[in-house]
Amino acid sequence: MKKILVVEDNADNRDLVCALLEDDYIVGSCGNANEALNYLQSKKNSQPDLLLLDISLPGIDGIELLQRIRSAPELNQIPAIALTAHAMKDDWDRFIGQGFDGYVSKPIVDDTLLFNAIARLIP
Repeated sequence: MKKILVVEDNADNRDLVCALLEDDYIVGSCGNANEALNYLQSKKNSQPDLLLLDISLPGIDGIELLQRIRSAPELNQIPAIALTAHAMKDDWDRFIGQGFDGYVSKPIVDDTLLFNAIARLIP
């Protein structure tokens, strides 16, 4: 079964995403970027197959978190989806330009959009 790491500071949003995914994936979750970096460093032999990263994290935001992940040779190939409330027309291009492999806007009102974004990256 494929593994997904959800990094989301809002506990309700994190719980919702994890609940949506847990029947089909092994799901780990973190509430901030530092937790996520620690998690990834501790899972060197069992990295997630996909990252779902909130953009508006406290302290280190999701964009900087992704930059740190992309700079680590053992992590830089993990696909990442921006999971964000930033849903303006140009946000897709901005996040893809910053290294994300996909984009899903919150709140998640249609979970098929989330599942389709995941399926494109980890079939």
